[in-house]
Amino acid sequence: MPRPEVLERIKSAETEADEIVAKANNDRDERIAEARERAEEIRTEAEQEAKELKERRLEEAREEIDRECEQVLEEGEREREELAERARSRIDEVTDHVVELFQEDVHAQT
Repeated sequence: MPRPEVLERIKSAETEADEIVAKANNDRDERIAEARERAEEIRTEAEQEAKELKERRLEEAREEIDRECEQVLEEGEREREELAERARSRIDEVTDHVVELFQEDVHAQT
């Protein structure tokens, strides 16, 4: 094979190799860009899911607190009613006791 032909084939092979390398570099850059974009999408989705989960948990906690608060209020109302009933049932007894003390005090002064 003549020398100019060999040089031409070498140049052609080098050009082809440069094109392959350039295409590979371009493909690599595209894949990196796609991977970064996908990673950003995944991060955004994860943040949204975390936000939704946080909101759900907060709502559940608020509902639980409301239920507990309602129970405490109901229990307090029951206790208040019981105390009021006990107090009403002792009115006559306490009145009699106060009258006795008053009478003793009046007799003691006379």
